[in-house]
Amino acid sequence: MTVDTTGGLTSLQPTDPDGATARYVFRVEIGLEPTADGLWTDPDRFETTLYRAADDPGERGWLFFRDTLWRGKLADEPHFRRLVEDELGCPVVSASFSELRTDEAYFDALKSEIADDLSLFNAGSVSEVVTKYLGSSIRVG
Repeated sequence: MTVDTTGGLTSLQPTDPDGATARYVFRVEIGLEPTADGLWTDPDRFETTLYRAADDPGERGWLFFRDTLWRGKLADEPHFRRLVEDELGCPVVSASFSELRTDEAYFDALKSEIADDLSLFNAGSVSEVVTKYLGSSIRVG
C-alpha cells in the first residue's frame, strides 16, 4: 500500500479514474469572457457539475478529501477554482463541494483506512474524521 501524506492540493487529477467506484461532486460556475471587440455572451456565466473520481482508500491520492474539504465545504475555494481553471481552460467564477457519491463497499473501505491511522487526521474516531472533512455530504447508494 502506498499512502500519500503530502499536505496541500496540487492537482485535481485522480490516480485511477477508470477504476473509481466513488466520485466527488462539485458545482462550478464558469464565466465566459470573449476577448475580441464587439463580442459578448448572454448569459456570460453558467453552472455545471464537475466530477472527480475518488481514489481507492490507501492508494496515492486517497487523501483528496482531507486536503480539499473542511466540514463538507471547500477548505480553500480560491485555490480550488484556480486548479479547475487550469484543468478546464476557462475562468471559474465560483466552486462548491456537493457530495461524495459512493457505494457501501467503498465507504466501508474508506472508513477502515481512516481507522488504520487516525493521526493523519488529528482525530479520535472515524466518525469525527468523516464529519470534520465531509460533513453530512455523503451519498451512499
